[in-house]
Amino acid sequence: MFCLFAILCCMTEQLPDLPRKGRGAVGNPTGRFEPEVRYAVDDGWGAGDDDAPPLRTSVTDETPKAIISRNASPDVPFAQSINTYRGCEHGCIYCFARPSHAFLGLSPGLDFESKLFAKPNAAALLEKELRKPGYSPRTIMLGANTDIYQPAERDRRITREVLEVLSAFNHPVAMATKSALVLRDLDILAPMAAKGLASVAISVTTLDRRIARLMEPRAAAPNRRLETIKALSGAGVPVTVLVSPIIPFLTDAETEHILEVAAEAGATTAGYILLRLPLELKELFIDWLQAHFPGSETHVLNQLRDCRDGALYVSQFGSRMRGSGAYADLIEQRFHLACKRLGLAQRAETEIPLNTTLFAPPPREGDQLRLL
Repeated sequence: MFCLFAILCCMTEQLPDLPRKGRGAVGNPTGRFEPEVRYAVDDGWGAGDDDAPPLRTSVTDETPKAIISRNASPDVPFAQSINTYRGCEHGCIYCFARPSHAFLGLSPGLDFESKLFAKPNAAALLEKELRKPGYSPRTIMLGANTDIYQPAERDRRITREVLEVLSAFNHPVAMATKSALVLRDLDILAPMAAKGLASVAISVTTLDRRIARLMEPRAAAPNRRLETIKALSGAGVPVTVLVSPIIPFLTDAETEHILEVAAEAGATTAGYILLRLPLELKELFIDWLQAHFPGSETHVLNQLRDCRDGALYVSQFGSRMRGSGAYADLIEQRFHLACKRLGLAQRAETEIPLNTTLFAPPPREGDQLRLL
């Protein structure tokens, strides 16, 4: 039986992963916790002759017991966060959250962008947590792991429900997205911003529509993100532009131009992150480079290694976002000089400064009124 199996393995050939229209990852590799590794092979019966069927997106409801995540990392500017979804249909190939799908027994590749999970009880859980007697308000970041305004939010409206709770409690909120759908909620965000309770960060990775379409296939086009910055700023909402991630030899030359057009659109603060490739993301990104930019693969990866002490990723606090070495220092200097020239404040690693003094749980029907 073993010999027959070995012979069959030698006779079969693993089928190469091919890019799919509208998807970021090229393949769907097995997650790191799975006991078996599976891949498609050509058994001689024409398994690879036909085009793969369209990859549909599924959204499964889950019911977490708590919704606020606490963070102690010294290099991110928030201590509390909420993610209304797990997985992200935007399909950004560089997303550092992809490896988290392995905890669900799914692939960080195509599964991450097609097998999504929604948290429909997020607003109810949030209200419950905010009403706890010992709760102390600190800025809550929406969209720390995956995009809170990905396509599923159009119908699900879970993010909007969370914003409604935060608004009712006068609780400060910061948001990060690359979707124009955030403009739907300007009726909530603008009044909150007027009280110092809200800010929004818009990620602009590239202004090249071709690169964006390959790298962030279901996210808003670059020009649409700039229009979003303009609309938010015009409504009085403070906007940060995130040049994130910066990818050597692929998007790094655009840094100054992105900052310029974002400042013209109304952004007042800017931040950046050098490309991070934790865990399975390394192979996913390499496969993507080989499929779409084979001539740049060696240059990109070698430059990343120069910034990570010879490795493709180093998880150490303080350097994981910026890297080290001559190239990383040059990116930092270019970014600093451009921000200074354009009058953009640089996003600090300290907590996002929003108003916490107005926080007050609204009375519920039937609550006993206070005498004082």
